[in-house]
Order: sequence, then C-alpha cells, then structure tokens
Amino acid sequence: MNDKIEVKEKTVKRIGGYLHWVIPIADKSGEIISYTLKPLMVEFKPRDIIQVAVGAALLALPISFTEEAWVLGETLPFANVLGIGIVSLLLIALFVYFNFYRSTLKGHVFSYVKRSIGTYLISLIVVALILTLIEKCPWGVDNMLVIKRIIIVAFPASMSGTLSDTLK
Repeated sequence: MNDKIEVKEKTVKRIGGYLHWVIPIADKSGEIISYTLKPLMVEFKPRDIIQVAVGAALLALPISFTEEAWVLGETLPFANVLGIGIVSLLLIALFVYFNFYRSTLKGHVFSYVKRSIGTYLISLIVVALILTLIEKCPWGVDNMLVIKRIIIVAFPASMSGTLSDTLK
C-alpha cells in the first residue's frame, strides 16, 4: 500500500490567544485528512517576559554570589566589559533569529528586535536586582563598578533567559 501523504499550504491563525502555523495534511487524492499546529513564536508576550526573567535568575543567582564575578567587575577594563555586553546581545539575537524568526522575519522585524533587546534588558534588570539585594552594587558610590558587575553577570544570565524563552 503506497498511500502518499501531502502537506498543503500552511496558514497563520490565532488559537487560544497565540499565533500558530496551521498546516493541513492531505492524502494522495488531495483531500485534507488532518491539521498540524505549530506555535509561531513571533510575539513577545507577558508570559515570555516572565520566562526570560526566571531563566535569567537561574544563572544570575549562583554567579552573583561568587567573589570572582565581583573582582572581575573591579579589574576588567570597561572596553572589555562593553565587549562582553555586545557579545551577549549578538548571541541572543542569533539564537532568537534561528529559533523563532528564521522563516518569518519578513513582517516581524520589529518583534524580532523587541524580543532580542527585551531579553537582554530583562536579564540586566534581574541581575541588577540580585546584586543590589546582596549589596554588591554600590549605587551612587561607584556607578562604573555597578555597570561592569551587572554586564558581567548578565552574560550567562541572558543566555539562560534566552533558552528558557524557548519553552512553551
């Protein structure tokens, strides 16, 4: 028996408040026998923001408590720290592109930029909050040290935040 199954043209529909690819599956005669749903994750919703924040906290917490991270913030030149920040943002942008927008970037460029930058900013905020709570951010005393420590700890935190955003 050689029943060939053919996948027809997919469409985008909002189901349960979220966008999905709806892919009809047809038999060899062309009659649709089923549909497959695949989430189209191009919108950055509150649920995604919470996932990024929790994911960022997963690595921010242990790293924030290490003396090595604090000392690195004191000793590393700002240019190097800035490089770490740029690398973080580029890695996030690449990961987000290849996991969410590779086939749908056209028409969703603003959402792509918003998700990439938003993920990094959320990670920075989570790290800043944690470092402030453990009194390793001397706000108003040495703001450059504060910024450097936040960017250094945000590197791994933003990576885990980005990964957790892929969970649906």
